[in-house]
Amino acid sequence: MKSFRFRQFEIKQNDKVFRVGTDGVLLGALADCADAKSILEIGSGTGLISLMVAQRNDQAHIQAIDINKAAAALTAENFACSPFSSRLTAMHADARSLGNSSFDLVLCNPPFFEDHGDEMAKDYLARRQVTLSFRDLITTGARLVGDNGFLSVIIPYDSSAEFAEIASEQNLHLIRRVDIRGIAGGVWRRSVLEFARNKKTPVLQEFTVEKSPRIYSEEYLELTRDFHVFKA
Repeated sequence: MKSFRFRQFEIKQNDKVFRVGTDGVLLGALADCADAKSILEIGSGTGLISLMVAQRNDQAHIQAIDINKAAAALTAENFACSPFSSRLTAMHADARSLGNSSFDLVLCNPPFFEDHGDEMAKDYLARRQVTLSFRDLITTGARLVGDNGFLSVIIPYDSSAEFAEIASEQNLHLIRRVDIRGIAGGVWRRSVLEFARNKKTPVLQEFTVEKSPRIYSEEYLELTRDFHVFKA
């Protein structure tokens, strides 16, 4: 399978691991990682999000875990080939089994499939048990986020209210929400949600990926310019 070239690193891919996608790029570019020194990515896949965050924050040490053994191995391979390898660690592990570690930032792009009849993708999940429920993810995140840390996720827009409600039960409070549409004038598709232990008025933002079919918006090109994911 073809590798995916970024400005400072390359992502190798294979047919046993979820490929590079827009959701991962968005979370990797939008997550607030500026002050984080210790970061955990749950469900690393190819390692894309961790690599993007490592490029954005040269002080961060990042641990990436995946319950899928093939994904953890691919993440490790992509980390080893990157210029950030000394600050990156990949592990084959279930987030629910981690000990009493504490992180400044916990990241997750949980796998999900909309109702597009994608039975092959759904079977992939069923056979490999690579997904956590929202409640499991939030409970695990709440345990691993430090007192001044953050949980940052990208999920379907229609699930964002449910996710925030479950998070509040775990004393994680919404502090930032970025609603994302695929194309100008289109419906909202995704939300990047960030949670912290301390309550404050959440920052609400909107983001558009394409201004017209296959033509990326100026804000998307600006967001990803340091990664050179796509050409204008």
